[in-house]
Amino acid sequence: MTAPGQGRTLPSHLRTAIDFVPLLVFFAANYVWGILPATAVLVGATAIATLVLWLAERRIPPIPVATAVLVGFFGALTLVFDDAFFIKIKPTVVSLLFAVVLAGGLARGKLLVKYLFGAAGIQLRDPAWRVLTWRWIGFFVLLAALNEVVWRSFSTDTWVSYKVFGILPLTLLFAGLQMPLILREQKALAAPGDTPD
Repeated sequence: MTAPGQGRTLPSHLRTAIDFVPLLVFFAANYVWGILPATAVLVGATAIATLVLWLAERRIPPIPVATAVLVGFFGALTLVFDDAFFIKIKPTVVSLLFAVVLAGGLARGKLLVKYLFGAAGIQLRDPAWRVLTWRWIGFFVLLAALNEVVWRSFSTDTWVSYKVFGILPLTLLFAGLQMPLILREQKALAAPGDTPD
């Protein structure tokens, strides 16, 4: 029997809610106090959300860890230099970092998307994992480009709205668009004699 708080995995909707709450707090704080105080609030809220995730599951997956570290790093730069430039470029840097890490994994023959999504119980053949990896690389590059356009071309408030109500929904939409490939592959795996590579 699993001890309370150990070895549990939160349902995906709860995990998404934990990810989204710091963004909502950031949006509200920006509306009330402006971007610099809101950045401090975002750093604190992200740290709390990461702690909640750890308390619930007794582990923290790699992406939330990376997100928390990068929010803390760019948030600190923003506050130390009193310049919102740093928090505005964070989504660009994060997206490009994810794209480079995935591409680097492919170059070394490692399917990192398989590692990340395989933990959720998704089983696919390696060619399908490669297709998904390239799709995610392209998506992250697109997110980086979109962030650059928005923060350079529009007001800070517009950028905050995009960060809060644009990036996560776009990511969820993109993930949903991968379902036909995933379902097709899982149907193929269900056929007699087929196993994941």
